[in-house]
Amino acid sequence: MPGQTVSKPAVDAVRRFSRFYTRIVGALDQGYLDSAYSLAEVRLLFELSNRDAPTAAVLMRDLDLDAGYMSRLVQRLVRRRLVKRTRSATDGRESHLTLTATGRAAFAELDARARADVAQLLAPLSADDQHTLVDAMARVRTLLGDEPDRVRVPAPMVVFRAPNPGDLGWIVQRHGELYAREYGWDNRFEGIVARIMADFVEHFDPQRERAWIAERDGVNAGCIMLVRHPERESVAKLRVLLVEPAARGLGIGNRLVDECIRFARSAGYHTITLWTYEVLASARKIYIGAGFKLVAEEKQHSFGRAMTSQTWELTL
Repeated sequence: MPGQTVSKPAVDAVRRFSRFYTRIVGALDQGYLDSAYSLAEVRLLFELSNRDAPTAAVLMRDLDLDAGYMSRLVQRLVRRRLVKRTRSATDGRESHLTLTATGRAAFAELDARARADVAQLLAPLSADDQHTLVDAMARVRTLLGDEPDRVRVPAPMVVFRAPNPGDLGWIVQRHGELYAREYGWDNRFEGIVARIMADFVEHFDPQRERAWIAERDGVNAGCIMLVRHPERESVAKLRVLLVEPAARGLGIGNRLVDECIRFARSAGYHTITLWTYEVLASARKIYIGAGFKLVAEEKQHSFGRAMTSQTWELTL
């Protein structure tokens, strides 16, 4: 929100990324893609190829350009016979801009070259790394106030399976790493998750307990567990819900909780309970959506932070 303190390392990191990205896309080159056109001119050609005869005023507003600069851009493109003006039928002071046949051909060539360059840039990345990159770019745009278009890449396949060897260690590791990075929790939280994994292995009841790994294009994207309550008969405990940052927003958390609920019903439980913290807003939203109700909360100091713990329950 406005007025929040911004750290110098955060500012420096954004500037480093900006310098890196402008170099990658060639924004500092004299001609875009070694062409005769500047990046601003190509951007205007792109907008005209994807709009139905907009006015210069509309483009100036949407591209956040001042009137003088916009006028010079349009004049250059008109002189090159890439763009033509048509007087507005409703307002003689306005002109609508469209691409000429020469402009459409020039943009098509530039667009094809740009796509080939991006494809070459992405080629060394695995399919999962490509999805991670695209998700991260969409997340950056959203955080900075844009509304990203839906990504037009094949939807990643998500499967839900039992843990393989090494997956329980992965659950411990990712909980420790992500909660330290995102919430500043100390290693006592990682120790609790390690203890949960040890108890699960030592006392596992295959008829009444289950763990799931959400796997996205062959890479672990999330996890959850359902175990017996140690003191309450017919009550199950939902534990260690986690979704990787690159996989958030895909509904994986909701589907993991749904898997727990379906299994709990088939195993004969009448209630699912879970323990969480008020600060974990995204997880709480999932629980509320699944029908869980808040039954208790308590202020406490945990993992190096003053927080409010919460207990939620769902009657099956």
